[in-house]
Amino acid sequence: METLLRCDVAVVGGGPAGMRAAEVVAEHGARVVLFEGKPSVGRKLLVAGRGGLNLTHSEPVERFAGRYLGGAGAERWRALLAEFGPAELRAWAAKLGVQTFVGTSGRMFPVEKQAAGLLRRWLARLRGFGVSVCSTYLWESLRPAHDPPDKARWRLRFQNGVVAEAKAVVFALGGASWPETGSNGAWVGAFQDALGVRVVPWQPANCGWEIAAPGWSEKLLAEAEGKPLKNIIVRVVGDDASTAVAGELLITRYGLEGGTLYALGPALRARPPTARRLEIDLKPQLSAAALATRLPAPVPSLLTLDAVTHHWRLAPVARLLLEYHGPGGGVAGREVWLRAVKNFSLPLAGPRPIAEAISSAGGVAWEEVDDALMLRRLPGVFLCGEMLDWEAPTGGYLLQGCFATGTRAGRGAATWKG
Repeated sequence: METLLRCDVAVVGGGPAGMRAAEVVAEHGARVVLFEGKPSVGRKLLVAGRGGLNLTHSEPVERFAGRYLGGAGAERWRALLAEFGPAELRAWAAKLGVQTFVGTSGRMFPVEKQAAGLLRRWLARLRGFGVSVCSTYLWESLRPAHDPPDKARWRLRFQNGVVAEAKAVVFALGGASWPETGSNGAWVGAFQDALGVRVVPWQPANCGWEIAAPGWSEKLLAEAEGKPLKNIIVRVVGDDASTAVAGELLITRYGLEGGTLYALGPALRARPPTARRLEIDLKPQLSAAALATRLPAPVPSLLTLDAVTHHWRLAPVARLLLEYHGPGGGVAGREVWLRAVKNFSLPLAGPRPIAEAISSAGGVAWEEVDDALMLRRLPGVFLCGEMLDWEAPTGGYLLQGCFATGTRAGRGAATWKG
């Protein structure tokens, strides 16, 4: 005999987006049950907390919407952020008793730089609103229920045999990255095949990239693996120069990691596999002409790597790149060295597996949902968080997107249930 749970609104997925949706619905006086497939909620929030829990960013809201890529468009994101943007997120944290600060990069963090304390306070607030949290409830299927006959309800089945009925359902099952948190994208088949919802295929976002064969030399890895290339500018070959990103890269055994590469990920994925090439300015502080004036006069016809390293004050990791993957033999003419330093080129094979990515691109297509984030073909069923087709850079934009969509879906569900 099956166990039946009834509630006003069922929220499926206990990450930041699902918890926020449950909170918003409960604030409207609804009976909410939050279902989580893992033994505890907030796992992705705790993983994000390893980096200090970057909640959001302090940049002007008018620029914020442009950080989100996917099928929604900037106008839709502007509306979402106007409803629950960085200022609202900071005020929300303050109501939990969590004070925040803005770092030198513009990123916003809790003062205690931890996720555990915020999560404890958040769970206490949810319980105070009467939200029931059911852990180890792995969602299996959704179908309409009619109980009573004159009012449509939804019936959810979980793998433990429990069935829940609700007037409205909010799904917050996450994307396909960080599968250890339960966010593995396995829900796609149920939505796409059983429910007829169009889903944009997953792609890894904010991830490392492998360099093309033959890869790094063992000599380079012996000296540079795990070390950063700092104060550089990186761009995708063939793209407009305005897309260049300043920052740093990390040398890894398979290729490269780092925030500059994460920011260029969408541009790299958009190019044909054989045309994915990075160009790195190893000395962006000086133009090629300025570098040329720093060489001794008269300039020798051939210069050694030691000479250009000395005259141009190249960083140790930049020197190693030029030594093992630069002009052959470490001796070349001035123009060859200038090109190598100002336009160091690296062909890339592809991104690392999505399970290693910080986030994922893809998800339910935006035309499948209305402004309340309700599925058009399934009235009363709402989506939020990384289930939707969007991606954003690191720096607080990912969590902000989850909170903003969770707020919108929660309000939509609260209105729907009546």
